[in-house]
Amino acid sequence: MQIYLPIAEVSVNVALLLGLGGGVGFLSGLFGVGGGFLMTPLLIFIGIPPAVAVATEANQVVAASVSGALAHWRRRNVDVKMGLVLLAGGFVGSSLGVWLFTLLRGIGQIDFVISVSYVVFLGIIGVLMVVESVRAWQRQRNPAAPRKRLHQHYWVHGLPLKMRFRTSKLYISALLPFSIGLFVGVLAAIMGVGGGFVMVPAMIYLLGMPTSIVVGTSLFQIVFVTANVTLLQAINNQTVDIVLALFLLIGGVIGAQIGARVSGRLRGEQLRILLGLIVLAVCVRVAWGLVATPEDMFALGVPGGRE
Repeated sequence: MQIYLPIAEVSVNVALLLGLGGGVGFLSGLFGVGGGFLMTPLLIFIGIPPAVAVATEANQVVAASVSGALAHWRRRNVDVKMGLVLLAGGFVGSSLGVWLFTLLRGIGQIDFVISVSYVVFLGIIGVLMVVESVRAWQRQRNPAAPRKRLHQHYWVHGLPLKMRFRTSKLYISALLPFSIGLFVGVLAAIMGVGGGFVMVPAMIYLLGMPTSIVVGTSLFQIVFVTANVTLLQAINNQTVDIVLALFLLIGGVIGAQIGARVSGRLRGEQLRILLGLIVLAVCVRVAWGLVATPEDMFALGVPGGRE
């Protein structure tokens, strides 16, 4: 059955939307990721305009992150003080990102910037995930091999405005988490993602936060930043398609439950290698779309009515 998406201005098969939401939801439950960095490219592949795909996926990330954040809140795995500093940077970054999004859309370059952003970040993240997973697998085979320290001290840890974060047992400059939040906020606006695939490694390896606190704190920040992105995109660009978001969310909830059950049957390094390969596959597909000859040739109009 076909359904017309009023904001995207295209007709899409309902089963396809539910299947897409279910598939990414399954991956989310299987790998413990939000899935936004996979969903947005997939929406573009099926014909959803990139600007609508980005804004609508940010809306879905809000709903998906709320349940996870509440679960971690009940377990007291959220550093509220750290989350608020990240959130302050996230609000600034997401507002700046939506402004940049509007500017690029006005000059007709937003589709290109979205695609290039996904090629760059998915390529980097996919390679790092595969390399780290292979190293973890090798460490299991050779437990006697020396291990690197999880957290290293760099010059950024000497920045001013130090704050004490008791839940995370840290005493660091507030400028560091603020900057991370700002960067992730820009990504949320431009790419339609929660940014957890960047924030979580940064919180572990750069800030030195305990892993048990990282996920809950990251989700706490993501909820409010993506809500800000959704609101600003709806007001400034009118690119949030609620009908599309609803079908994706229904499929995602069902798929996540199935994925969570399957995840217990695979090892952690196997999951990360598989996810890394999936990310690289999507990266290659997006990159191919940038260089391949389009099926429909078109001409760009210029002022004065000439082509």
